[in-house]
Amino acid sequence: MKLVILAAGYATRLYPLTLNQPKPLLPVAGKPMVDHVLKCLAPIEAIDHVYVVTNEKFAGHFEEWAKNRDTSEFSAPVTVVNDHSTDDTNKLGAIGDLHLVLKSQNVEDDVIVVAGDNLFSEGLGDYGRMCAETNAPVLGVYDVGSLEEATKYGVVEPNDDGRIVSFEEKPAEPKSTLIGIALYHYPKAVLPLIDQYIADGNNPDQPGRLIQWLYPQMPVYTWSVPGTWYDIGSKETLEEADQIFSKAQSLK
Repeated sequence: MKLVILAAGYATRLYPLTLNQPKPLLPVAGKPMVDHVLKCLAPIEAIDHVYVVTNEKFAGHFEEWAKNRDTSEFSAPVTVVNDHSTDDTNKLGAIGDLHLVLKSQNVEDDVIVVAGDNLFSEGLGDYGRMCAETNAPVLGVYDVGSLEEATKYGVVEPNDDGRIVSFEEKPAEPKSTLIGIALYHYPKAVLPLIDQYIADGNNPDQPGRLIQWLYPQMPVYTWSVPGTWYDIGSKETLEEADQIFSKAQSLK
């Protein structure tokens, strides 16, 4: 199984913090955000290689991190993939970046995809077990507890078996507070459909759009993220995560 970390954004909302530093490498509780992501995925022992897809501006930053990172909590090798975009006007988009990794690295394996700015308070070992058992696409979901907050995300409605029956990207009037987050599993049999999605000219940005396109064609399942999930999109959420993760470390 391969892990793809989406890290090609420019995080303009976090300027000046991200003017010369990619968001996933900003420190949280004393270490880069992406290290926390890897730690939570470490219990999924099937992951044997990590691809971090980033842009021209920050590829060197990630190469340096990959060379010097602490491998004690996650030992699988890391390859940095440069999408050669230089700003928001020529970026490939999250799905475009995923497609670039799959093709340029000749990936023919089950894939887990995660955004490099998603932080989890709990390990994701059970997610890996579900992915292996279902051998189907699996979307991580989280209850944000507020309809207003849900308008910022893809709102998901699963049936009793956890299969998606409705997915609306950033709805003005959400049906619920359950959202899809940037945590995806695609078994290798589904990878040709990602080729088709791109070839057909679909929107290559917003990774949830791929799920929105897939679920009417095949069973796509949901998995509820335990504990607390942080989407680091502002200085406030970055500071909150830093405080909470620092406190959790001090209690160990």
